[in-house]
Amino acid sequence: MQQRPPWMAAADNRSLVAKAKTKAPDQTFAEAHYLRELIEKQTPVTVRLLDGEEVSGVIEYFDVKFIRLTREGAPNLFVFKHEIKYLWES
Repeated sequence: MQQRPPWMAAADNRSLVAKAKTKAPDQTFAEAHYLRELIEKQTPVTVRLLDGEEVSGVIEYFDVKFIRLTREGAPNLFVFKHEIKYLWES
């Protein structure tokens, strides 16, 4: 078995370090894709707010800062995203 020269081993280590330091993307756009899918399918959702309140309805529109929730028998809501703890499909 032939041994590799030390300079080749050092080059291999540098390439591994360079690959390990690759920065993750700032945005994956998964949130936008998921919300767009909920809008297209008119999927009913329940939103739990940071204060524990829950509101249900269908997402009609979303932006960087809020979602528009359309409800039956109640006024439509603009819910700021920073006030949302989580949401799920009802």
